[in-house]
Amino acid sequence: MAETLSGPDRSGEEQAALDSYSRTVTSVADELTPKVAALNAAHRRAGRFVVGTGSAVVFTDDGFLLTNAHVVGHSDAGTASFADGTTIPFHVIGADPLSDLAVVRADGPTPPPARLGEADALRVGQLVVAVGNPLGLAGSVTAGVVSALGRSLPAGTGRATRVIDDVVQTDATLHPGSSGGALATADGRVVGINTAIADIGLGLAIPVNGTSRKIIAALLATGRVRRAYLGLAGTPSPLPPPVRARTGRRTGLRIVEVVPASPAARAGLRAGDLLLTAGEEPVTGAQALQRLMLEDAIGRPLALTALRGDALVDVVAVPVELVTDD
Repeated sequence: MAETLSGPDRSGEEQAALDSYSRTVTSVADELTPKVAALNAAHRRAGRFVVGTGSAVVFTDDGFLLTNAHVVGHSDAGTASFADGTTIPFHVIGADPLSDLAVVRADGPTPPPARLGEADALRVGQLVVAVGNPLGLAGSVTAGVVSALGRSLPAGTGRATRVIDDVVQTDATLHPGSSGGALATADGRVVGINTAIADIGLGLAIPVNGTSRKIIAALLATGRVRRAYLGLAGTPSPLPPPVRARTGRRTGLRIVEVVPASPAARAGLRAGDLLLTAGEEPVTGAQALQRLMLEDAIGRPLALTALRGDALVDVVAVPVELVTDD
């Protein structure tokens, strides 16, 4: 007698949960697929022209798209292709390699903008949906969860280096060409711009939060991001028990290098100092200090408190503008 193969035996509750999950992913895909374009941008590298490809998300109603800086490279222009088959030229408004964000503007009509969310409200385990347009394959949709928060991703341009902080890690599969696409929550709000495939089942996205909004605003206003520079390097280090008890914090930033003639050196900071606060904000690592080093910090006195041996040292540094080599 032939045996009949049947599907998995699921309870009504399990099937309802799967149906709900499917509806959520489908809803996000329906909303965002028309708003995510495939980008092609030619630029010169090592004496020859190469074509950068990736995705981009429409985020204003007048044709501005958000993508990765590494997608546009040093390009001035390119083409954006949408899911309905429309191809529109674009020009680059500005790119910031130190955050891996770029803004381009379509030279023609675009779909309505995606809604931006708040990555700082994400929780580990939360459902997210990645929507890209890799290599022109519109509507490339994957789903997963937030695997981790607060990851760091090195970035650089020329001799300037920086760590992109609060990067979102997800197990939603990112395909080659998905860089610059959207990472969205179940309600369709974009909370990240996909930037890297770290490994199979491990993708990274630049968060949409207060810091990235400032960067995007600067790119829209001037086409570039100005940053402040102190001239020190450090590593997180445990606070001594008495300081830990007094402050309620566990770590500070141990200064391992002070650049000669830099603002930090002129203020009197030394290698070995344990930096505790900057501008009255706690400094628990390099990222905490880095968040303060945006344009509004340039030329403004910054109060710093460090532990040197058993003594607290208060100094004032005046950050200068970071010079980058493109």
